[in-house]
Amino acid sequence: MSSPSLPTIAAIDRRERLIVALDVATVAEARALVERLGDAVRFYKIGLELFTSGGYFELLDWLAARGNKVFADLKFYDIPETVRRAVANLAGRGVTFATVHAHRSILEAAAAAKGEVKILGVTVLTSFDARDLAEMGATKSVAELVHARAGAVLAAGCDGVICSGLEVAAIKAAHGARLLAITPGIRPAAAQSGKPADDQKRTVDVAQAFANGADYIVVGRPIRDAADPRAAAQAIQATIAAAFPG
Repeated sequence: MSSPSLPTIAAIDRRERLIVALDVATVAEARALVERLGDAVRFYKIGLELFTSGGYFELLDWLAARGNKVFADLKFYDIPETVRRAVANLAGRGVTFATVHAHRSILEAAAAAKGEVKILGVTVLTSFDARDLAEMGATKSVAELVHARAGAVLAAGCDGVICSGLEVAAIKAAHGARLLAITPGIRPAAAQSGKPADDQKRTVDVAQAFANGADYIVVGRPIRDAADPRAAAQAIQATIAAAFPG
């Protein structure tokens, strides 16, 4: 299968490189956060917590009507035909990115139905480390498994990967602009001490993520839990502007 035609890094609007995770309990809380952030953020991720709270697609439609881009982070992982049909149901909903777990048959099913939606393969969750993989019976290291799954994403005709900023440089060295790299697990530089304060284990800060080659970053708690979320988002946007001047 031929590789998809992907945008180059330069073609990405730098104001959209920050994706804010709406990891809150209700749609009302999500709307309130979006309105508080205002024009400091253009791109939002809505995931499983909101999916099970009710009103997920109403929120998606509301974001799209506002002109925001939407990342549907549902991490589909099921039999291929079910994944194909689920991805097909996202057509026409204003979704820019959607996630599936990076297993060959699942990736191929998602690619077959993606339409205008860009499919991102989840390589290894940023809350996992070598111990977690060992408990799952994996024989590869984290870096080896991420590299293998990135290759599978490209071969299946999908568009990009979800990966830690610790692995993005190797992915870009191998695949360049053929794969988008979206990096979650973003934490402030002061928190990069080797002892994460939460469930994220393979983290980098904003500047490191982009220096390593990330195309987009996903930020949740550092913005959501800030005393002033808008100011926190603006500070990240300033770091992004410094990384991509002009």
